[in-house]
Amino acid sequence: MPELPEVEFGRKVASAAGLGRVIRSLEVEADEIVFCGDSPRSVKRRLKGARVEAVHRKGKYIWFALDRRPWPIFHFGMTGAFRSPALDPLKLASHGKQKDTIWPPRFAKIWMHFDDGNELVMTNARRLGRIRFAEDPRLSPPIAKLGFDPLLEMPRLPQFRRQLAARKSQLKGLLLDQSFAAGVGNWIADEVLYQAALDPRRRAHELDADEQKRLHQKLRAVIQKAVEVDARKDRFPRRWLFHRRWGKQSEARTHDGERVEFLEIAGRTTAWVPTRQR
Repeated sequence: MPELPEVEFGRKVASAAGLGRVIRSLEVEADEIVFCGDSPRSVKRRLKGARVEAVHRKGKYIWFALDRRPWPIFHFGMTGAFRSPALDPLKLASHGKQKDTIWPPRFAKIWMHFDDGNELVMTNARRLGRIRFAEDPRLSPPIAKLGFDPLLEMPRLPQFRRQLAARKSQLKGLLLDQSFAAGVGNWIADEVLYQAALDPRRRAHELDADEQKRLHQKLRAVIQKAVEVDARKDRFPRRWLFHRRWGKQSEARTHDGERVEFLEIAGRTTAWVPTRQR
């Protein structure tokens, strides 16, 4: 599933394709699930002729600030992405070796044509993504209910300590809670806890001061590095757990030879290293 770094790359794609440009025309698939009940005609009426003045993101949500309202909000779900013919698509670890070289790409839900010839498509193969409209996305659910964005608004350590102390959740479940840290998903949570040397089953309110500080540092550092390399898996540091956490392989080992084990927390498969994480 696209997490914060992958969605931030999507924001960059959308910005490169559409920022400052007018949506000259668009093609919209009739899909009431993805478009939250809106018809293609309604979507076209709201977007055609509008200028994209900014492209914003919080957590796993992207929205366009247009020169008129309402504004569109995009959520990629499990398999969604923004695609532009001018940029190479992002390949997630879960995609395997599949290739998609046709244009427009398969599973296109919305295909926007801008006044300078640029194009932007949102794909969504499994129909778990959403495209909806709001007068002010920041003040409207679901964005209004999100917690802090670790890239844009990471709290200072004293505030972070207070937030942890108020939570009795297991660390893995807490990191996955979008009302706590917006944009953190399964692989990021595992990577952060691995690098912070914290058992994912630990309770947030039980961490000591040093553990709180490590969690704060690693949450910020993992996000910043993944965004810096545009979420491209081959550019992640070789020592990251990320490269060895997929597929629940019984013989999985870290870069240093530590055994990777798997368990389920908060309904998600969790990769961790018992000899390191306490």
